[in-house]
This record gives sequence, structure tokens and C-alpha cells, in this order.
Amino acid sequence: MFKQNKSKAPRRERDGLVSYILLQQGDVPDNILAITWVDVLPGSSQKLHSHAPEQVYVIIKGKGRMQVGSEEQDVTEGDLIYIPSNVPHAIKNITNEMFSYISASTPAFDIKELYDKKVI
Repeated sequence: MFKQNKSKAPRRERDGLVSYILLQQGDVPDNILAITWVDVLPGSSQKLHSHAPEQVYVIIKGKGRMQVGSEEQDVTEGDLIYIPSNVPHAIKNITNEMFSYISASTPAFDIKELYDKKVI
């Protein structure tokens, strides 16, 4: 069994986003998922980016605005947003409260490496 707690997970901070890497390539044999928990500070936003793995965001707290390709919509707790492979996407906290989501990507990739190279 693989278990990772947010409080002990590797973390990366950039532009008001704090990402906790819960599962990534190499954590378990033959894993096909990469999972992060992301806290977005009030008024902060993720830069528009894209990558080969397809992805979903599950909003777990707060309210934000999500862009996928040319489409933009408000998102809130309980929403799931699907992001196809290589489609530009970004998310923004549009409130004065913490905004959090979980990201799941497949196939798995080395999230720390991408953060450190400033790709995502």
C-alpha cells in the first residue's frame, strides 16, 4: 500500500499556488496516475500551460475561474473539469478565501521535475 499525507508530501510554491505532490511517476510500480493537491491563495492564478498527460481538476474548496482551450467558466466545490491532452489551461482564485483543487493526470509524470523546470 502506498499512502501519502498532504502534510508530508513534497511541495512546490509558485505565483500564489502551493502544490502538494501526492503521487507521481516512480512512487509505486507501474503507476499511471499523477496526483497533486493545490491551494490557490486569494487573487492568485495558475499560468496558462499545456502538457501531454490528460488531466482532471476536482474542486474541493472555494470558487474559481477555469480556462480550458478558448472556453472559460466559473467553477466551485464539487465540480470536475476534464482537460484533454496538450490543451492550454489555467485556473484562478476569484475570491478572498482559499481555493483548493485536486489534479489527477494520466499517464503519470515526474511532477517535481516539471515544477522545477517551470513547465507547469
